[in-house]
Amino acid sequence: MEFPETSPPSPKAPRSLPGRLFDLFSGFGLATITMLLLGLLTWFATLEQIDNGLYPTLTKYFDWKSLFLLPELNGKIVPLPLPGGYWVCAVLLVNLILGGVIRIRKGWSHAGNLISHFGIIFMLIGGGVSHHFSERGNMAVAEGESNNAAEDYFEYVVEIAEIKDGQPGPLRVIRGAQLTDLEGAKLRTFRLPDMPFDLEITSYLPNTVPVSATERAPDRGQLITDGYFLMEKPKLAKPEPAEQYTAGCYARVLLKDGTKSAPFILAGANFHPFTYRLGDRTFILDMRKRLWPMPFTLKLDQFTAAFHPGTMRPSKFVSKVTRSENGSDAKVTIQMNEPMRYEGLTFFQASYGPPGAGPGQKMYSVFEVVKNPADKWPEYSLWIVAFGMAVTFLTKLISFIAAGSRKKRHV
Repeated sequence: MEFPETSPPSPKAPRSLPGRLFDLFSGFGLATITMLLLGLLTWFATLEQIDNGLYPTLTKYFDWKSLFLLPELNGKIVPLPLPGGYWVCAVLLVNLILGGVIRIRKGWSHAGNLISHFGIIFMLIGGGVSHHFSERGNMAVAEGESNNAAEDYFEYVVEIAEIKDGQPGPLRVIRGAQLTDLEGAKLRTFRLPDMPFDLEITSYLPNTVPVSATERAPDRGQLITDGYFLMEKPKLAKPEPAEQYTAGCYARVLLKDGTKSAPFILAGANFHPFTYRLGDRTFILDMRKRLWPMPFTLKLDQFTAAFHPGTMRPSKFVSKVTRSENGSDAKVTIQMNEPMRYEGLTFFQASYGPPGAGPGQKMYSVFEVVKNPADKWPEYSLWIVAFGMAVTFLTKLISFIAAGSRKKRHV
């Protein structure tokens, strides 16, 4: 018996480089790897923040500047290099767009999956927006008193003002972004058109304290001015929370005729600003955390706290406040897990004081203030994902019922 001759199948053309890259970044394997890495990063970060604090841990694991990291457990480094969480999320975002939107099968039967993927993409984008554009600070208000400005957690600024009639005039503010790169001998001159002088700043340190040269000699050849120099705070076994850093720098006044003053220290740890006199005019220069004006005034009417039995750990603390704006007042209650959201700002009940206050002692409340343009995006994304899952369930249910009906008709 003879069989007809068959020609061998033509070899499949090799996949182009862009095609192979698309397959890699849209594949299910990459999605699985990124999800496992995120789970591992979250697990290590949750354990590490117990010893190192929340903000230093978040910066280490999820800041965009953190490309790779070594986790720690009980103060000991784990020899397991891991990519930064920010970049793992970025790769997952690309994977979801390519694989979960572009590559996915289209049609009504896959509409639910497509909607759910859009929800997760929206959540990841919201995380990026929060990371780059959110602002955080704190506001302390004593009972019966009011406040209309929060203090930034991290950003130190330099403020310059002229004293007139015993009061500071309009502030000129040099933001932290213009200071943090002035390390070592690098210096920058800041032009102050409304002032009779300019300002030169150098040797910025993010965590430092002025030290008397008569009590301790400079250990790194630091400049001594007025008997003091800036000493960088030592690294501790348990890192100091970043919000407790005290920045500092050296500065000098540059008159318009080119004359320079002697260098002086500006530091967040100073109790008083630096005073500069020019003729009969007086100016103050200070380094402090940036003040963040609020669009309204907050008055603390009453603060109450409840504690777990037999301990000083608070189970609940509540602040009853009055929000005043444009001549109108609104009564608001802020408590644990129930923040006040208003005009794009969120006020969380963060802490209180003074510690160990006795009966009848005047209390104060500390609110964490967050301005986050993506504040509600995670909630919206969860609704989108839930809707997509519901659509998937309904399409599968309808297909199952329709298939059962066809089978009965056939029988």
